[in-house]
Amino acid sequence: MKRFLLSVLVCLACFAVPAFAQGAFKVLVVAIPNRYHHDYAVVAKPQFERMAQVHGFDLTWSWNSTPFDGDLSPYAAVVLLNTPGDELKGAQRGTLEAYVRAGGGVMAVHRALIFNPPGEWPWFEKLIGRSFRVHPMVQTATVRVDDPSFPATFNLPSRWIWTDEWYEFHDPLMPGLRTVLSVDESTYDPTRIWPGQVARGMGKDHPVAWYHAYDGGRVFVTALGHTPALYDDPAYLAHLYGGLWWTATGRGIDDRH
Repeated sequence: MKRFLLSVLVCLACFAVPAFAQGAFKVLVVAIPNRYHHDYAVVAKPQFERMAQVHGFDLTWSWNSTPFDGDLSPYAAVVLLNTPGDELKGAQRGTLEAYVRAGGGVMAVHRALIFNPPGEWPWFEKLIGRSFRVHPMVQTATVRVDDPSFPATFNLPSRWIWTDEWYEFHDPLMPGLRTVLSVDESTYDPTRIWPGQVARGMGKDHPVAWYHAYDGGRVFVTALGHTPALYDDPAYLAHLYGGLWWTATGRGIDDRH
């Protein structure tokens, strides 16, 4: 009988503990579906949950912007997963600014890099570091590792075949951006775009992932991640977690390179 009661108590205790509790750090992922990026989220969510289990951090997932109505200070990093800054309204923007100024980390993924209308929230555009210009149709290309010392590249080959939207950007808005990955424009057609639009590429230097220090916080940006199928790719998930780990902790940069 005593053994039975002990088993019951152990089971109840297990049910009382929230998922991913007592992790090394806490992460908020904001994944707001939008016109061009909605079906990715049901694939990405279980992958981030598994990432949290494997790497031992606490995960909060949100389908909307309500977390920015509260306190972000418990989070070591906020991930804007295909969620641009224009999704935040009014005081929510001030909440994110205060979080970063207090040392918080932000990881911006793919659609989060596009802010509409441009110029409405300059602080956020500087957080990203570059403003979006245009992108051609999805194509396969070769990605180059420009900074092998950064954790988002540790599990990637020096040249990586990848299929995505190759965002083009205007000149940097901030000094000190460190390019992590770039795309080789000779391996795809930068002009292949829809009728009525024009894309011309960026030339030899075409960054697709970078990081920098901004307004007291850490920021990692990756333009990769357009199609849902990419969230089943171990290399892409390793790229995301490497960037997230640095964003949350500031650790992992290999100074030997």
